[in-house]
Amino acid sequence: MFPGAITDVAGLKVGHFTDPRRPTGCTVLLCEQGATAGVDVRGAAPGTRETDLLDPRNVIEQVHAVLLTGGSAFGLAAADGVMRWLEARGHGVPVGPVRVPIVPAAVLFDLWVGDPSVRPDAAAGFAACEAATASHPMQGSVGAGAGATVGKLFGIERAMKGGIGTASMRVGAVTVAALVAVNAIGDVVDPTTGRVLAGALADDRRTPLDTMAALCDGQLPAALMAGMATTIGVVATDAALTKAQAAKLASMAHDGLARSINPVHTQSDGDTLFALATGGSGRPGHLTVLGALAAEVTARAVLNAVRAAHGLTQPRIPAARDLGWV
Repeated sequence: MFPGAITDVAGLKVGHFTDPRRPTGCTVLLCEQGATAGVDVRGAAPGTRETDLLDPRNVIEQVHAVLLTGGSAFGLAAADGVMRWLEARGHGVPVGPVRVPIVPAAVLFDLWVGDPSVRPDAAAGFAACEAATASHPMQGSVGAGAGATVGKLFGIERAMKGGIGTASMRVGAVTVAALVAVNAIGDVVDPTTGRVLAGALADDRRTPLDTMAALCDGQLPAALMAGMATTIGVVATDAALTKAQAAKLASMAHDGLARSINPVHTQSDGDTLFALATGGSGRPGHLTVLGALAAEVTARAVLNAVRAAHGLTQPRIPAARDLGWV
């Protein structure tokens, strides 16, 4: 496992809610005092909330939380609970007589794992906030990663368990970190070795098919539904960035997904990364350096997600640890 967590950026807290009725849940990243934010949506089937607000041309400069959630588009309802939790504590943008918390959100599709009528709602988002702490968050099959799967291009019956992972790096006086829920169509690949860590299974259901090798060999994928996957996450730094720079940081972080997931950004994925800059280090950000580090910690968080995941029994979806791959 790679070291560190997104909570190494001072002022950030992470909380998970994992539904006991089926594998689904949500994960909240709290920045109650506000953080400059950007976003980059690359997948063709996204489910998001408040992403237009993060356009540098628009007026709001800071957000108060980011929500990652299962449940497909239904799961966006969990953001209402996050807003309610923040409002009750006086956090938000002052607008007339009220404070309005700004909570961007993104969803992943996990509705085929268990009863699809069970999905995160406002109560789930509120519970995730209640659980949030500045300590190292749990990884693997929790929160937004509870029902996540990977390696689905050749059918769900060949898939393996995804999850949620985090990692961080400190270079000089600046920290860069990532939190990623991995629910990809493609395989998760170690970029240093090229080895598949979790992905589509071969006919024996114990060894990797290697999705890209199979495609190059002329094998055709299964019939796919738009939006059947999606990897979502947040990169964060304590450097000081403008809103436009935060958007660029989110864009550069997607390189970490491209290194560790293959294929990625497909027609059936809604891959979305947010970026937060707290400014807590008091240092201005060198965007080229920060972007390179953001891509690295994003890739590390993806690998941590599948290394920490646990398999499911109904339906049978093994994790990398179940097959001895990690």
